[in-house]
Amino acid sequence: MKPFSRSLPSKISICVSDLSVRGAGRWGDAVRPFLLGRALQKAGFEVEIVGFVFGEENPTLSSDIPLVTFTGEQYPGFLRPASQLWSRLDGDILYAYKLKPTSLGIALLRKQLTRRPVLLDIDDWELSWHGGDAWQYHPSWKQLARDILKPNGALRNPHHPLYLKWTEKWVSQADAVTTHNQFLQKRFGGIYLPQGKDTVHFAPDGYNAPECRRQLGLSDYRVLMFPGAPRPYKGVEDVLQALDILDEPDLRLAIVGGSPYDDYDRYLMTNWSRWIVKIAPQPVAKMPAVVAAAHVIVVPQRDTEATRAQFPLKLTDGMAMAKPILATRVGDIPQILENTGYLVDPHSPPQLARGIQEIFQNWEAASDRGRQARERCVRSYSLEAMADILSEVVTQVAAKGNHGKG
Repeated sequence: MKPFSRSLPSKISICVSDLSVRGAGRWGDAVRPFLLGRALQKAGFEVEIVGFVFGEENPTLSSDIPLVTFTGEQYPGFLRPASQLWSRLDGDILYAYKLKPTSLGIALLRKQLTRRPVLLDIDDWELSWHGGDAWQYHPSWKQLARDILKPNGALRNPHHPLYLKWTEKWVSQADAVTTHNQFLQKRFGGIYLPQGKDTVHFAPDGYNAPECRRQLGLSDYRVLMFPGAPRPYKGVEDVLQALDILDEPDLRLAIVGGSPYDDYDRYLMTNWSRWIVKIAPQPVAKMPAVVAAAHVIVVPQRDTEATRAQFPLKLTDGMAMAKPILATRVGDIPQILENTGYLVDPHSPPQLARGIQEIFQNWEAASDRGRQARERCVRSYSLEAMADILSEVVTQVAAKGNHGKG
């Protein structure tokens, strides 16, 4: 095993808990671990992504970042791929993506043997999906035995909330923590690292919006677009109810990709098919043309613990493509837009309806805000901005290690 030189870290291994279509593999190289990797490459580091794929459906991942995957399983079978991934982590620095035992836990175990520093990136509060701090696990002895011994026992799932809760106690063992919003920073500490966008790839120049709409069958409509997986907490229903209020026949909500998690899409179509245009999942290379087809990007997050801990990628999709953005005052969204978008209260279809009216009735002013959003995105939320911060983080970790040697 080669000795680790803290003075000149060259290779960084990003350890990902789940690269499946329900995890980080859903949007290819447009999601956080790939953005981290590309930003680190811009900062001059060699990067690889090593992770698990849970589930039967393998994602289609295309990236210039070397990618190594192992098939995730339930316990006790998970110990075999976990051992394989553990052995494969050979970067000078290990960068765990997500506060999970399947990423941070394995990276910290690897650190015990190799003494390589571990960085941790937190982009969600994992326990928020299970009730947050209110979640408790107090089974009877009989239930505990079932959860451990039965083939489908709850504790055989490597991502069970009990393990997530334990993992939160390990944050202090990381050599540095990065996160992308104030909620997570206040809870776990660390360095602010925004959700960057490739503003060279996502750029409005070269795209003809009417032609992009024609190719998607949207030429007859004023298009609101939600480029993501709809879930109840994301507020898509609120936009659809706003369209009911307006009742203007040429308005449509284009939903790009749909939800891989449940049948929520079917529920939306059953109740609001009049307003919805479904667009199939698109490769990252085609997403700028899809976003170019929108008149307005909508980010109608509801106010929950989960949404307060998020940085919606849809924001920088719209900002980079100079689109008017209609969003809710949730989490860091107001600070991210900083007067370059339109804000309303969460869970308020009437306010969303008025926002839609304002944008289309004052289209020139709305378009100007979109251009300002593009400028802000290039300045503050680009891959280059991420690279600058990550370069400093890695340098500080290396310097800390050298000081410790002295």
